[in-house]
Amino acid sequence: MFNFIKKSMAKNDKNSEKSLQSEQLFAVANQVLQDHSAGGQDNKVTAIKQYGDSVTLDLRLNADADPEEVHRQLGLALQNYGINEVNLNVSLPAKPKTNPSSHSHATSTQAPSMTSDDMPAFASTKGGAKTLPKTVNAAAPKSQTDEPPITKRAPLQSSLQPHPRIKHILVVASGKGGVGKSTTTVNIALALQKLGNKVGILDADIYGPSMPSMLGVEGVKPQLENEQFVPVEAHGLAMLSIGSLLDGDNTPVAWRGPKATGALMQLFNQTNWPMLDYLVIDMPPGTGDIQLTLAQRIPVTGAVIVTTPQHIALMDAQKGIEMFNKTSIPVIGVVENMALHTCSNCGHTEAIFGAGGGETISEAYQVPLLGQLPLASTIRAQADKGEPSVIANQGDGDDYAHFYVEIAQKIEANIAKFAKQRNDGRIF
Repeated sequence: MFNFIKKSMAKNDKNSEKSLQSEQLFAVANQVLQDHSAGGQDNKVTAIKQYGDSVTLDLRLNADADPEEVHRQLGLALQNYGINEVNLNVSLPAKPKTNPSSHSHATSTQAPSMTSDDMPAFASTKGGAKTLPKTVNAAAPKSQTDEPPITKRAPLQSSLQPHPRIKHILVVASGKGGVGKSTTTVNIALALQKLGNKVGILDADIYGPSMPSMLGVEGVKPQLENEQFVPVEAHGLAMLSIGSLLDGDNTPVAWRGPKATGALMQLFNQTNWPMLDYLVIDMPPGTGDIQLTLAQRIPVTGAVIVTTPQHIALMDAQKGIEMFNKTSIPVIGVVENMALHTCSNCGHTEAIFGAGGGETISEAYQVPLLGQLPLASTIRAQADKGEPSVIANQGDGDDYAHFYVEIAQKIEANIAKFAKQRNDGRIF
């Protein structure tokens, strides 16, 4: 995971720190197995692999051990060390078949200590050999093993507790890039603020952050307070982006999936967000690791899908809607961007990318069409200047600001039906 507090660290130091943490987790897991009530001395961790806050353990348990209870105890113990997901590959000794006539002559020998990839055989009755089941990959299909792997199920949206300082979390997503999602996000956030709400923006587009530039705060670094980020103030919004932590606009974020998703969770959890009515999250395009991590670990009120009328864009937008449906995140509505273009010279209006796409997808999935936005160079120019359309002209907005305000009004009117149930623990 990217260390935001210390901007630079020698590669050897990183490897040493990671190795030290793995050794610590290995020792803690072994101690849990030794303390397990069912014959602790025969229970053993044979291998450990760590990916951010997720860990996979290869275990060898005795025949009397309860894998479910072991999994529960390991999850509780490792949670204190920043581990939020524990996967187990469990090997159990095969139980010998009982034969009344030869039961008294049965003997067995304990297998020597070996790695989980090469489990030895157990000597059994009458010279027969019964082998331990081969350690299985937690991601392997069931057909490859007799015993299904013990894994911790991904949390559901219904089980996630609302953020104590954020009333509603909205994600603005698209199935593909280039449909104007980020421009739409920043204008919707500013429109919600114009309606009297306290609003924040989290730029979850780890590989292509654009919020600092669109809000005119590129180069502004967030302050640290008690090892938490203080969001950057931008036109009244509380904003945080990975782009605010990079050294320059040309610095690439060349990270693999686990590191990128870890960075997203740090931006969300390690930030001292003020009291907000809305946190608007600008999602990266597609349906990959970041989207799934967000769906499983951040309590989302609802999603807004941005598309263009183009057939290809609509196909990808449908994939985005399907993903949110499968992860139990309600889709609040669809925004059709670049719906019409009006020529600045002759005034002729034309549907360059096609017509009726937003209405079609809205009817197909029974979700509201929140608005249809024009293809206008002014919208692009204002975002490039760091003064989006809603706050252009010293806050009065440009000719297209009312489109975004109308979308924000529709979101406000329907948000209550999607709101998360809160329990603030108050007694008065």
